[in-house]
Amino acid sequence: MISKSVLTIIAASCLAMLPVAGKAASAADFPSKPIKFVVPFNPGSGTDTSARYYAQKVSDIAGVPVIVENKPGGNGFIAVRTVLDAPADGYTILVGSNSILASNTALFKSLPYDPVKDFTPIGFIFKTPGVLAVPQDSQFKTLSELVEHARNKPGTLNFGTGSAGYHLIGEYFNQLNGIKATNIPFKGAGETVTAVASSTVDYGFADITAAQALAQSERIRLLVIADDQQFPSLPNVPNADEAGIPDFKIHLWVAAVARTGTPGPVMEKIEGYFQEASRLPETEKFFATFDLKPEFGGGKELQEFIKNEIDLWNRVAGAANIEKQ
Repeated sequence: MISKSVLTIIAASCLAMLPVAGKAASAADFPSKPIKFVVPFNPGSGTDTSARYYAQKVSDIAGVPVIVENKPGGNGFIAVRTVLDAPADGYTILVGSNSILASNTALFKSLPYDPVKDFTPIGFIFKTPGVLAVPQDSQFKTLSELVEHARNKPGTLNFGTGSAGYHLIGEYFNQLNGIKATNIPFKGAGETVTAVASSTVDYGFADITAAQALAQSERIRLLVIADDQQFPSLPNVPNADEAGIPDFKIHLWVAAVARTGTPGPVMEKIEGYFQEASRLPETEKFFATFDLKPEFGGGKELQEFIKNEIDLWNRVAGAANIEKQ
């Protein structure tokens, strides 16, 4: 006859196994309801546009609706909180940018989340290189001319940036070249390139998408694309290697992450959906309209990339004596 103590142990063991079995079942059934992409920016932004494109493609592949929910404001904290407050089940995904997933760590004393510990990377959506622009009638025709002038007359030039993240990019460029210049902040990359075009600033930093139209209409001149490639729409603009600053390969990027604790089998499915969407011929056509290419890096590549970005921007901020908010 089995004793009550033995029965108690058996019952407890069975109960302990139930959550595991439940997780396995949910992973096997995933997805069985709509998936939500949380975007930290307003509709119409580059992040939002790419998130909506991927939402449609992931929906087609996964066979369930994918909803985009915009949660702008608060330096991205509102969107982050939305994802971290949701269950770690793969149904709520953050489509975040370089600022939220990397450079914010260099800008805030008490960041209310940890990009590495709180999130598990799914994969890249896109990367777009930064550019340095000057007014069309600027005295600086090449990057070396700008650098030489700034070195010989420290503190006499100013540069425009559209966010704290762009400010870090500008400081990194200045540090690489031994330049002392004054930052002039603007509200977004579009406002920055407009300020460059009107000669409000001596030079400015933006992403290539924001600067492309004004460069092609010859209202601004791009002195370098912070990449190792050339861009077909801007054939006369040197890349970082050609401009003589090979370390200045800087990108603005968007990636998808899930809350840490999401079951591994679910993460594998989600990553697979994004990888499949990235490889669709129509995805290449979609990004080609912005002179970009889809990214194929998965979770492991993204995780290493984010760690390197965090290290870089913290070093840049420290060297520039940028006071954390």
